[in-house]
Amino acid sequence: MLEIIIKGVMIGLCISVPLGPIGMLCIQRTLNRGQKYGFATGFGASTSDLIYTIITLFFLSFVLDFIEDHRFIIQLLGSIVVVVFGYYIFNSNPATQPKPNEPLKHSLLGDYVTSFGLTLSNPLVLFVLIALFARFEFIGNNTTLFVTICGILSILGGALIWWTTLTFFVSHFRNKLNMRGLKIINQITGVVIILIGFVGLFFGLFE
Repeated sequence: MLEIIIKGVMIGLCISVPLGPIGMLCIQRTLNRGQKYGFATGFGASTSDLIYTIITLFFLSFVLDFIEDHRFIIQLLGSIVVVVFGYYIFNSNPATQPKPNEPLKHSLLGDYVTSFGLTLSNPLVLFVLIALFARFEFIGNNTTLFVTICGILSILGGALIWWTTLTFFVSHFRNKLNMRGLKIINQITGVVIILIGFVGLFFGLFE
């Protein structure tokens, strides 16, 4: 049991730590809005990864066949979503972000949902999970349902450890940035996300 939990935490960290579009978005929202909004963003991504984890463990054959049959359109649409979202972040105005004692214009639920949807738009993460499961020898044929559930939850736990740590440290820099600094962060984040989306488009079109 303990071994499964440790492996699950490691898998959760491996999925979350690489600074892809969600990592950049989490940093941007933490700097613009505060730690709880960054965490909500990370939690949305983790929930999506949890769904893909369950799919990988219980419905692998069906999903892999579907992805193989529709790989081009899946990668194309997912990349377009990432590019559009990156453009939105690039043009977002930090002056519209809530300041102390001002009514909030953004909701935790909204940040959670957008992050969840952005992560869910990339089902190719299933292949990453398959590779990690094989690398860590995560779940065997004789593993009981209870232990499997504990393993799945430990993956979520590993991801949440990362998002909590990331937003905690990033939030400490928040008060050291002025509006110009926040706008630059938005633009850098937007450009990185757009580039990630274009890379996906390139491989989708020319692979």
